[in-house]
Amino acid sequence: MTAPATDDQRPVQDGSPLFLLDELPDVAELLVDGAEGRHAVDVLRLAAGEPVRVGDGAGTVVEGTVLEAGARGLRVQVTARHEVPEPQPEFVLVQALPKGDRGQLAVELATELGVDRIVPWAAARCVTRWREDRIEKGVAKWRAAARAAAKQSRRPRVPEVGDLMTTRQVCGELADVDLALVLHEQARRPLAGLEVPGSGTVAVVVGPEGGLTDGEVVALRAAGAQAVRLGPEVLRTSTAGAAALAALSVRTRWS
Repeated sequence: MTAPATDDQRPVQDGSPLFLLDELPDVAELLVDGAEGRHAVDVLRLAAGEPVRVGDGAGTVVEGTVLEAGARGLRVQVTARHEVPEPQPEFVLVQALPKGDRGQLAVELATELGVDRIVPWAAARCVTRWREDRIEKGVAKWRAAARAAAKQSRRPRVPEVGDLMTTRQVCGELADVDLALVLHEQARRPLAGLEVPGSGTVAVVVGPEGGLTDGEVVALRAAGAQAVRLGPEVLRTSTAGAAALAALSVRTRWS
């Protein structure tokens, strides 16, 4: 039996669960095993005949039907294969480290609302500090949160979570984007009044609970970023990025 032909479009959302594999071979039948398979069988209790989707987290998604659910996991008959194009514009979130578990919350919300790349930022007033021996663990937690949220929201692409950056490194990143925005409660310009490009890269910078220092504001503006406000309320650092991404998506991707 040959594998189904591939098309370059996003599959129509029908509520089918999505499972992620490191590799997605072009075959007519797939085995979803390991942790994904155990979750499908033991938690979701999927059975033969139910529709599922399997992706590689990099834009390839197959639609299929469960042939067998058992100790080995899910055996899936592939019925369609899609190569989903990268969305435009690309959204980058520069997220100052929130305290506690709010960092993972910020990642989850941003993923559900379409972020393509997340940059952890060690801003001056961050309450949380990733010491050198904790950086790798902190980044790993954010990456795991992004992967889980991508599955939950049926996203064909898992956002990239980069390495921890300093303010100087963030400014270097912003120099290469098409539109850079810094959320600031004292900014006069509302985000709603900006012209947002339909392609290229749009970056959103979210400061820590303690706010941005004057020096950070100056440095970010020198890198080409514009200070904007979301609205009359002041949002937490863990939710502000998601709110900005939703507003940007309405203007671009969701229209």
